Amino acid sequence: METNNKPKAYYEESYPPVPTKSVKFWRSCMLWQFYRFIILNYKVMKIVAFGHN
Repeated sequence: METNNKPKAYYEESYPPVPTKSVKFWRSCMLWQFYRFIILNYKVMKIVAFGHN
């Protein structure tokens, strides 16, 4: 008795989740992107400035 254990090529679990409306909004909001850019730059500068003790 031989069983076929081949994985399915395309099944629902292999696709990424669809983003919600709020996720789409925050990804496309320029003010939020600018804010996150400033925060990221601050974190990098903090590492560069204070990381070489």
